[in-house]
Amino acid sequence: MKNTVLASWAAFSISILAAADVALADDRFILATGRRDPRIYAIDFRAALKRHNNNTPNAIVSRSKVHPDRLDGVPVGDPANIVLSEDRRTAYVINHHGPVNNAEFLQHGGRGSVSVMNVRQMLDPASDNTDRAVERNYDSGYFGAVGLLVLPELLLVSHSENWLTEDGSNRISLIDRNTGGRRGQIEMALGHPGHACPSFPVPFVSPTPPPVVPFEAPDPQFGCWPNPEFLALGRGSDGKTYLFSGNAGTNDVSVMDLHQALAGVPVVEVAPRIPVQTGPFGIKASPSGKFIAVTARESGQVDFEGNTISIIDVDRARAGAPGAEAARVRVGTDDPNGQTRPFTVAWTPDGRQIIVANFRANNVSIVDLGLALAHDPRAEVARIAVVRPPEPDGSVLPGRPKGTAVTSDGRYAVVSGGPRLDPSAPPSGTVWVIDLHARAVVATVTGVGNDPYGLTILEDGPD
Repeated sequence: MKNTVLASWAAFSISILAAADVALADDRFILATGRRDPRIYAIDFRAALKRHNNNTPNAIVSRSKVHPDRLDGVPVGDPANIVLSEDRRTAYVINHHGPVNNAEFLQHGGRGSVSVMNVRQMLDPASDNTDRAVERNYDSGYFGAVGLLVLPELLLVSHSENWLTEDGSNRISLIDRNTGGRRGQIEMALGHPGHACPSFPVPFVSPTPPPVVPFEAPDPQFGCWPNPEFLALGRGSDGKTYLFSGNAGTNDVSVMDLHQALAGVPVVEVAPRIPVQTGPFGIKASPSGKFIAVTARESGQVDFEGNTISIIDVDRARAGAPGAEAARVRVGTDDPNGQTRPFTVAWTPDGRQIIVANFRANNVSIVDLGLALAHDPRAEVARIAVVRPPEPDGSVLPGRPKGTAVTSDGRYAVVSGGPRLDPSAPPSGTVWVIDLHARAVVATVTGVGNDPYGLTILEDGPD
């Protein structure tokens, strides 16, 4: 079975390069996570671009529950991330705290879950506000699930929290796509802050007491645990694929040998971690796999939000060479001390530009890779405000952008956002469509979840 997983991965890594050249058909949908609203929103892309649908929820075709309702009828789940299968028939959804009622679970460290969902059902208006699209629900393998990569036979799921606490994870789970069983788990080294860390062996040896301390950021005791957030796959010039994680707890990026992980080795970090401005969250590989873009979202130790993205050179990173952080670019503000809280990133298909959602600044940046690598201060080539339509009382809530994606023709970026409101409030989130040629918002879809996070773009429909 081990050899089968490695062989499947080798074939898959070639096929994803070929898929980048597939031409677009007319069918496009946005699949956006509702987050505190435990549904996935299917949005008709063409309908969203129609002028009469702007600033309305009219382009939403269906909303699919991510878990069956609780026995008392309460919807459960908190979808934070979504990734499509290779054939686009299946959507894998990460529920950060699993099947919870967001009005009741008011802390961190819930046991994550994976919802396996039928894409055709998600697009069917007859499935609206039902769980018909849910085929299976898996345990994610640990707590505070967030990052997700889809491999031929496995799901890689990162865990940014421990049991009932925001701090304390060093785990990335390998989940069998067919059965939902945990086939393995990567264990990451602890950090080296200026204070004592718990005595916790890596790899884990039983019996060892659980190192659960109820920290909630910011707290000066952060820094022992990496707390990996989103994940990305980089390609080295040596022909190997490397797994990168943005570590919110230790303010750095890890480089891991994916092939060793697929062979069942638990400790696979291959080089020193790469420090970034502050705790990263979103991380994404360039189309070539040679560079990794990562956001500096916020510190776990002190009350500080970042204002940069880092661009990691994969070859330098895997070798532990100087200059692995090839560039650091300020985004969302001209003030060096401004805190913009960059959330996630997406690359244009040609690999020349990076789209950044700046949560605190309520804008979206476009960063030019060439200028960034040349350390040109003009590397942020555009900054686009994302604005919500007025509320019924005339007030305008902040945009708070989070999720990002780019169409395969490079024409549009799609961004999700909206402030977190009371879970009992009506759907309050927003999705903006940005024309990257005009560098302007050309469509706004309202009523998309509550505090929406990740999203993806479905093109050509399920095979």
